[in-house]
Amino acid sequence: MLKQIKFGFLTMLTVAALASCKNDTADTANASTGTDVTQPAAPAEGGQAITQPGVNANPAEPAAPTGPTTVMSFSETEFNFGKVKAGEKVEHEYTFKNTGKEPLVISNAKGSCGCTVPEWPKEPIAPGASAKIKVNFDSKGKSGPQTKQVTITANTDPVQSIIYIKGDVIADPNTAAPAAGAPQSH
Repeated sequence: MLKQIKFGFLTMLTVAALASCKNDTADTANASTGTDVTQPAAPAEGGQAITQPGVNANPAEPAAPTGPTTVMSFSETEFNFGKVKAGEKVEHEYTFKNTGKEPLVISNAKGSCGCTVPEWPKEPIAPGASAKIKVNFDSKGKSGPQTKQVTITANTDPVQSIIYIKGDVIADPNTAAPAAGAPQSH
């Protein structure tokens, strides 16, 4: 029975690894904060779950800054980079303004995929002031239409805002194309 549980657990881990998009920045953030991450496995006999240290099944959403809320207004929430060749990197800056009456504090910005990495101001943005969030998209290993999102967590209502980067990646003819109908990795 223990071999069956172990095999089932390893199968689940393999499937999860193949289906997920690796985001090194999230792994680094968890490691730097000392967050204890565990994943429940298939229940053992008696219905009790087994945990595996170092594997994060349901990462905790970053907490919004505490205190009064404010308003974050973007000049644009979507950027279309057009067509790029696979392997090219695209960078875009989204300008926003604190149109509320309290300092704006961004606690996190996270791309929907490891290929989409945001950089955001870590210091509070005063009421009436503007700032930028830079988003880098790496098209390596991608082909076809792409739409990625960045979720921003701040002391706003709602707590999360989303901006998008999209475009079309032209596959490199010198590399093997994915099989027809094969899912694209993130």
